[in-house]
Amino acid sequence: MVGMPRDLVRRAVRRLRRTVTGTPVATSAPGAPAVPLPVVGYVVAGGGGAHPASAHVRVVRRTEHLAASGVATVQQVDPESFVDGRDTTPYAAVLVQRDILPRATVDPFLAAAADRGVRVVAEVDDDFFTASGRQRLARAEYDPDRLASIDALVRGADTVVVSTDELAAVVRPLARSVAVVRNALDPELWTPRADPGTGADDGADVLPPHEYRVLYMGTLTHASDLELLRDVFTDLVATDGTPIRLEVIGITDDTTADWYRSVEVPDGHYPAFARWLVEHRDRWRAGVAPLRDEEFNRAKSDLKALEYTALDLPAVVSDRPSYRAASTFGVVAVPDDPAAWRAAVATAVDRGHADPAAVAWVAADRTIGRDDGAWRRVLLG
Repeated sequence: MVGMPRDLVRRAVRRLRRTVTGTPVATSAPGAPAVPLPVVGYVVAGGGGAHPASAHVRVVRRTEHLAASGVATVQQVDPESFVDGRDTTPYAAVLVQRDILPRATVDPFLAAAADRGVRVVAEVDDDFFTASGRQRLARAEYDPDRLASIDALVRGADTVVVSTDELAAVVRPLARSVAVVRNALDPELWTPRADPGTGADDGADVLPPHEYRVLYMGTLTHASDLELLRDVFTDLVATDGTPIRLEVIGITDDTTADWYRSVEVPDGHYPAFARWLVEHRDRWRAGVAPLRDEEFNRAKSDLKALEYTALDLPAVVSDRPSYRAASTFGVVAVPDDPAAWRAAVATAVDRGHADPAAVAWVAADRTIGRDDGAWRRVLLG
């Protein structure tokens, strides 16, 4: 196969593997013939169910649902074992999330996949590629090796999967193929449980009296967006005269500011965090998601609008491309004007519940398992 194009090598290896190698099988019904069941691998940070939030949202929860649907088996891949050949699993595809591979490992990983006829699907959910995007990520402690790793993976992968059309436009000049699969929520995490527990030992229910609270949550990449809210929440009151207080989860390391309150949540990975939010959703009256008018933010997804809606909170967001679709379903998109934001937040607090149209949209279109097989098609064709 020396000198053959990579895609021809892959097809030849797949044919050989189907001929001489056993693969997992599934039986559709008692007595029915066994059918091949493809294996999908994924490479993400963490292990044993404990992963960063982005890994859970974009990879782990989706692949688990893929396995539960019976169309594939899935397993986390150890890159070192994959490259040196100890992992001999006949993967149909391996999904690699953004910067999980060190830069020095990317090329050997891609070469090993090509030799074995394994499709590599890269996943990215932020603008890691424009100059302004890289500058913003550097401020959030992304070192050059991480950014170089993402760039090499995107250029070498068979397909790159992203969450927005705007990010697809950024990635398309670099990648062989780009697919858009929009973010979706796992109903197992974002649906209230019959027995939520008391929450008495985490301090979350010890609330100051006589105030309404508004939630803003996210990663450190949004620290500069937070400043957009200073003039919005300073001395803000509801129509009944009750003070409105901004509460922040994540976003910034500065816990000393006097115009918002930082909320500490119990330690735990993303599933525990999501369930904690659901169980304490009555703490807040609305959720906000400001975005500066910057190149980096134009590729952002509408995940915050989905999460706030799942918490039954009216969402007030910046009028940006990220939230264009959400704004047609009752999510309130606001221009860059503090007075407009103050009015929109006060109105949302008065309402106190998500718009029914937004709730129906999230349930019908932005919940894992209701995406018409988009994730399966990206990974398995």
